[in-house]
This record gives sequence, C-alpha cells and structure tokens, in this order.
Amino acid sequence: MRIKDKVALVTGGSRGIGRAICVRLAEEGAKVAIADILEDEARKTADDILAAGGQAQVVKTDVTQLGQVQACVRQVTDTWGAIDVLVNNAGWDKIEPFLNSAPETWEKVIAINLRGPIHFCHTVAAQMAERGQGKIISISSDAGRVGSTGEAVYSACKAGIIGFSKTLARELARAKINVNVVCPGPTDTALLQQVSSGEKGAKIIDAMTRAVPFRRLGQPEEIANAVAFFASPDADFVTGQVLSVSGGLTMTG
Repeated sequence: MRIKDKVALVTGGSRGIGRAICVRLAEEGAKVAIADILEDEARKTADDILAAGGQAQVVKTDVTQLGQVQACVRQVTDTWGAIDVLVNNAGWDKIEPFLNSAPETWEKVIAINLRGPIHFCHTVAAQMAERGQGKIISISSDAGRVGSTGEAVYSACKAGIIGFSKTLARELARAKINVNVVCPGPTDTALLQQVSSGEKGAKIIDAMTRAVPFRRLGQPEEIANAVAFFASPDADFVTGQVLSVSGGLTMTG
C-alpha cells in the first residue's frame, strides 16, 4: 500500500478508466474522493471501495464550472484535509470529421477536456504549493501526441494538456509538486463503445485494434496501473513526463 492514508481526488471516477483509477488508488491505501457529474454511478464506485474496506466519498461536480470545482475541493479538504494526489481524468468526445462538426460540440469538448483540468489544477495546486508537496496526474491521450481521425478538437485539447502539464511541472518543481501525464491508446470503455456505435463505429474500433502492435484494446486497469505509479513514492523523482499506455500504438522518442 504505497500511498496509505493519502488523499486522492479523481475526476470522472464513475466508470471506465476513472473507475479503475479510483479502485486502484484505494487498493494502494488512498482515501479517494470522486468528483463526477454522474453522481449515482460515482456512488457505485465509492460503494465498491467501501465494501472492500477502503475509504471513499463522492462530490457531484461539473468540471466545466470553476465555482463547482472550488466547492468540491473545499468539501474534500474539510472532510479529509489537504489533497495529496489530483487525477484529472474526466473527459468526453464525439467522433466525427471536423468539417461535419458543430461549434457547440467544440465548446463541450474543450470545456470538459481542457478547461476542466485547468480548473482543478489551479484550485488544488495552490494548496499543494503551500504544503510543499503533491502529485498531479492528468489523463491525456495518444490522440494528443499523433492526432486521430475524427477527433480534431479532442486531439487539440489532449495535446494542450501535455503542454500545460509540462509547464506546470517546471513552475511547480521548487514546491516539490510532481506533474505527469498518462496517454491511453484505444481503451475498452463504455465511452468508446458509445462514440463508436453502429456499423461504422465497429469498423473504427476494428481499425484501432489492428493499429495496435499487441492487436487488442487496452483495459482500464492498465491505465490505472500507470496512474498508481505516478501517484506513488516510486515516482518522486519523475516530473514533466508523458507515458503512453497504448500497446505500442505510438513509439515517439
């Protein structure tokens, strides 16, 4: 239990990769706060953690609203004290050619995938800096490293998270705050099935799978393993790094 009694705040922890991250951090001994707009589903994650003997709480939060983010952080700190680990996981996408997309879709993708992490980092990093310690891990995507057909604005947001995190890593290093990024490749989640539904969607998933050298989709637990590493003392001397967990889909230097 490498992070026993540490307080971890995970956004989008109700299902998929976020749920797997919450469960894994709880197994490592963390007290897990789940910030999610899907309150009922988030409570199922929390209930599973509690049933296994861990500690968890749910704070209904819209990551696109700075006021709700600030209220979430206050509730968690009032209950458990300072936040030791922040995991920016909440995300959303709609796969479609850019020229067929609409401004309202762009705004939703940007608000959730880019502004959400910015909101949480600004709110949580301030208290981490006061204490002189903390771990920030953001979930980007290999789409942000090499692009992805049908995900232009999403890819832009995920690339932005990488640049944002590297800058934060430099700015916050003297405060002993580690800032790192995990980039999943195609991962078997409900969101992937949702955005890739129908016959055309099945072809997209098949193409994704064939593009991965290991010839399979990733599992949420495999992404959670990388997050647990960055959250643990094993990564105390690691900051500003981007780790792809994608079965070799990208092998950039």
